[in-house]
Amino acid sequence: MELHELTITQAHEKLVNREISAIELTEAFLTRINKLDKEIAAFLSVFKDSAISQAKEIDNQISQGQEISMLAGIPLAVKDNILIEGEKCTAASKILENYVAPYDATCIKKLRKTGVVFLGKTNLDEFAMGSSTENSAFKITHNPQDLSRVPGGSSGGSAAAVKAKECISALGSDTGGSIRQPASLCGIVGLKPSYGRVSRYGLIAFASSLDQIGPLTKNIEDAKIVFDVISGKDELDSTSVEKPKLQTTNYKLQTIKIGVPKEYFREGIEPEVEKVIKKFIQKIEKEGAKIEEISLPHTKYALPCYSLIAASEASANLARYDGIRYGTPNTEHETSNLLDAYLKTRGEGFGDEVKRRIMLGTYALSSGYYDAYYLRAQKVRTLIKKDFQKAFQEVDIILTPTSPFTAFKIGERAKSALSMYLADIFTVSINLAGLPALSMPCGEVQGLPVGLQIIGKSFREDEIFEVGSFFEKLNS
Repeated sequence: MELHELTITQAHEKLVNREISAIELTEAFLTRINKLDKEIAAFLSVFKDSAISQAKEIDNQISQGQEISMLAGIPLAVKDNILIEGEKCTAASKILENYVAPYDATCIKKLRKTGVVFLGKTNLDEFAMGSSTENSAFKITHNPQDLSRVPGGSSGGSAAAVKAKECISALGSDTGGSIRQPASLCGIVGLKPSYGRVSRYGLIAFASSLDQIGPLTKNIEDAKIVFDVISGKDELDSTSVEKPKLQTTNYKLQTIKIGVPKEYFREGIEPEVEKVIKKFIQKIEKEGAKIEEISLPHTKYALPCYSLIAASEASANLARYDGIRYGTPNTEHETSNLLDAYLKTRGEGFGDEVKRRIMLGTYALSSGYYDAYYLRAQKVRTLIKKDFQKAFQEVDIILTPTSPFTAFKIGERAKSALSMYLADIFTVSINLAGLPALSMPCGEVQGLPVGLQIIGKSFREDEIFEVGSFFEKLNS
């Protein structure tokens, strides 16, 4: 097996047994990035020197007989809205083109302690606003499965890097599906943890009540390994929570009650995608799992509700990028007053999609419209949460498609914002409810991957991993 084919567990075993060195492993991925990334464009920056330096450190520990962690020496990529001290963090925006992170995000600190090798920063939709990674200010990322198609978004760079085997694992962030949807379109595993399970300190904020950092990996075992390291309470993030003691479920497929919401199999989903998902569910049922049709009646309101809340929080979070507190100031044109300086900087620093969401959010929060839009959206959010709470009284796990369609052609949906927003129609409600969910590949349509979404009870990622592992074996 070539080095770039290895999973985290396989690479760890080879490192511990001294079959390979951490430097060999790191160089194999750096070589692969150099060879493939001109076409794929998954990376915005590559840390060649520091990656080799980190790998050397792990090799020294191994040669001295020290015990190393599961992630020591493992080459990992990081979405470019997560801060790594001393490295650029652009959020794929011109306004942050020259911003250098002054500190490590909490998840990076935790990974650094394990001895992970950081390969570089991956491309994304600007400020994580998009579903195709076409909205980056710097480049468009291509799906390794078919270079004429998008990898999904906004964590498209991370998903493409894992799919192309340019890294073993990667970090992404998920506000409305930005880990799961690209995982689905690229045919890999992506986990959005429960809200509060992973610290957001050091993540460039898009929508603070929705954002979560999570792993993109080759398989479910790898996702669990990365998740276990980055999760937990952080005093620097007041929304993070103590890591609950995970119960041993000892599930058998025959004892699992699985809910399939009827609202996810209506108009909007491509017929071929629906066939693949239903066929996989039938396969699970034949193995003895109990399948129940359930209802999540407020699903139809999830997308407009999400759009209002996310845009409102984005308009507040992005107010700081004015060229003075944060962001590169516009110096090409002389300005006579401070307001003109702000307008020039923000007008030229932000892309069209970011401006669209700032304007929508500012309008929704403005005097006279707050109650009609933002407050009403928050009330609908409560109803969506209650739908899931009611459903989980009857079932252990909920299964849905991750995306209503497979990877679409680059440029195909770019002209219609609404058409692009529909890419997240099956994922946004999970962020609104704060639940954990994982996307895993379950089949293909004309050679393009289809993702199955496994939704769990709040803070029960352990159940998702266990059930997902059953499904992974069935699908192999």
